Amino acid sequence: MAVIETSACVRLGNGAALERLVCHPRLPLVAGLDSERPAVHVWDCGANGLQSLGTVGGGSAVYAQDAGILRGDWTPAVAWHPDQPLLLVATEGGVVRWTPQGVSALEGVPPTADYRSLAFSPDGHTLWASPSSGDADEWESSDVLTLTPGTVGTGPPWDTGVEVHPAGGLVVTLCSEQGATLVIFARVDQDSVPARMRVQRRALMLDGDFYQKPIFSSDGRYFAIRGNAHDNLLEVFEFPSLQRAWTATLGEPRPSFLRQQGWWERMRIWSRHNIAFGVRPAVLWIGTPAGTLVEVDPKSQRTVEHPVLAGSPVTGVGVTATGDLVVASGGGDLVLLSVADDAADATAADSDTLQAMVTAFLDATSEVPDYGDLATQLVLTDIEPPWESAAAATA
Repeated sequence: MAVIETSACVRLGNGAALERLVCHPRLPLVAGLDSERPAVHVWDCGANGLQSLGTVGGGSAVYAQDAGILRGDWTPAVAWHPDQPLLLVATEGGVVRWTPQGVSALEGVPPTADYRSLAFSPDGHTLWASPSSGDADEWESSDVLTLTPGTVGTGPPWDTGVEVHPAGGLVVTLCSEQGATLVIFARVDQDSVPARMRVQRRALMLDGDFYQKPIFSSDGRYFAIRGNAHDNLLEVFEFPSLQRAWTATLGEPRPSFLRQQGWWERMRIWSRHNIAFGVRPAVLWIGTPAGTLVEVDPKSQRTVEHPVLAGSPVTGVGVTATGDLVVASGGGDLVLLSVADDAADATAADSDTLQAMVTAFLDATSEVPDYGDLATQLVLTDIEPPWESAAAATA
């Protein structure tokens, strides 16, 4: 069991809550999305605790009170460069770059771009952006931008963030429709310029839509997905088998009518950004409306609850590059927590073990030659044993 202690606590200047935390993968930096307006705040979370470094969009107008589920159309998309102190932020006005030196426009972005998701390739030389800026049906593809010298190409469809496996050679993302969501995996072709996603045939199918970006555990053995428009779900899957290891329903499940009075408020009692895998392999942290963090081990099914916010709901959870937890509260606080764990398996998997997982996955599948119609080319795992999409006619 982990021992948690508070290292630092700050409050957002306007008193608003942060609704999502995005930590830099290698540097002591964390970005938080403002819940009241399309603004992104940045802190240094290193040896000196939490130090404010700036804000992108601080002068933006507040969100409309009746925007409800459609508010996601205006929520900024953010992406940290894998190595540099560089944050990209996409809003209605385009894409800007934040560095410790200030904020500037990102050059080379098409004027028609209206990006809802951003991600860097693992080498940091390519920006993946969704949806496409050029297609008549923009969600049928994505943009692939070479930041230097500034060219734009076409990539596969994806819509909910990109997560890199700890081994570095494989990514996972989502391709959503209202009836179902595909969890797709892609080999990263970093020998090409720009780096491209090579979608693999083996995929996972989820019910419904409105999921958040998948996240991998530090040892690469699990990935977790938060969401579903109807059931407030959290699901953990094994990798590379893609079999479900653990699931939980958070809050009230499946309201009878989505737009009934109070539906959005009830669904938001449990934050959609309240999970993070810790440094100890396969330990998942879940923030609750009661201000606690639940420590979950998917393998043993063991859970332990830790009080951290004195009753204020958790609205965001992240893990810093040094392994500390950072938590946002409904009262507008940002809290840095140190985590001590003397468990025997606290050491992360070595690079050979991580690479072996990716190799095993890729050896068991093949590349999709044409991502124009993924549904006809994927081998789907629908929580149950895999089935070929062509078998649907027989069924």
